[in-house]
Amino acid sequence: MSSSPRTRPTSGTVITVSVVVLLLALAVAATALGFDPAGAAQGFVTGLYPPQAVTEQGVQIRDLYTIVFLIAVAIFFLVEGLIVWSVIRYRRKPGDDTLPAQTHGNNLAEAIWTVVPSLIVVFLFVVSWQTLNAVDTAAANPETRIRAVAGQFQWQFDYLSDDGQTTVYTQILATGEGGGLYVPAGRTVQLTLTSQDVIHAFYVPQFLFKRDVVPGRVNQFDFKVNEADAGQTFRGQCAELCGTGHRIMLFDVHAMTPADFDAWLQERIAEADATPAPPPSGGPAAGPPLELSALNVAFEQASLSAPAGAPFQIAFDNKDAAVPHNVAIHKDSATGEEVFKGDIFPGPEKRVYDVPALAAGSYTFACTVHPNMTGTLTVQ
Repeated sequence: MSSSPRTRPTSGTVITVSVVVLLLALAVAATALGFDPAGAAQGFVTGLYPPQAVTEQGVQIRDLYTIVFLIAVAIFFLVEGLIVWSVIRYRRKPGDDTLPAQTHGNNLAEAIWTVVPSLIVVFLFVVSWQTLNAVDTAAANPETRIRAVAGQFQWQFDYLSDDGQTTVYTQILATGEGGGLYVPAGRTVQLTLTSQDVIHAFYVPQFLFKRDVVPGRVNQFDFKVNEADAGQTFRGQCAELCGTGHRIMLFDVHAMTPADFDAWLQERIAEADATPAPPPSGGPAAGPPLELSALNVAFEQASLSAPAGAPFQIAFDNKDAAVPHNVAIHKDSATGEEVFKGDIFPGPEKRVYDVPALAAGSYTFACTVHPNMTGTLTVQ
């Protein structure tokens, strides 16, 4: 009496079981270590999307992205599904010793893969054109007009009157305390872009928008920050490689309520129109002025020395054409207490700063506009 031969698991079955066991072991280990699969999956999906838009125009751009993304996802799963189905359906089985029936041409299939992609392309063209027209629409009478002036390697923001030509206030600082582009949320802002030297680009990630700043040409665009985002600050940057200092060409965008913005702008205008206060008196300067110069967005002198307990002067030569610099003195490091701040002015120009007496110690001198410009001041 013969017994039926014992079936052995195929190599494919062994591999499948091994993979399942390995995945379960990894899942248990990840859970034990506090790994959150749901959170990781959500983070992965979020990473496929641009940031949340904070402007009306940005919302329309994000909606367009969503449409394109969903179409791409549908096509991906359709194609990959057909590939997997074909691999399983038409895999070679035991006993398949001859070629399957060969199909040469299929009019229906060819019509489908020609017509469907064409319809998708036409649809994407239409919705993209509509979004482009909406985003590029310029208001005839915007509520706020600002001119962004780009130069190696800083931004300057000119707040304009209703005629779009007269400057009522110039914001020199692009980042840091009191610096940046201040805009009213809920109002249409028309931003004009000009360059003093090479090509730059105005880019704020949360605006979902970038526009080049081309020398010899004036570009502009409108945007309206959502009212719900008033009180927030967004980071912006130059998005075109514009030279060795490209990395420091940053700016902040501060969204304010319309009332706060109006009050802020009036205060800045009043400060600019006010007569500057006289420099602090501290007696005659001790010795000749300290020579300090700036070129290519860097101080040419890395260290200075001054006498302790006596006023002194700094003769500052800004050699960078149309680039604003100044000299500020901080106790210890550049982030320490500011004990002196000279006027900010564009070059080429020379000015003499009267510095009050300082206690003996080590200080850092820096440019307020370009914090990367630093040096050491030794007072002894």
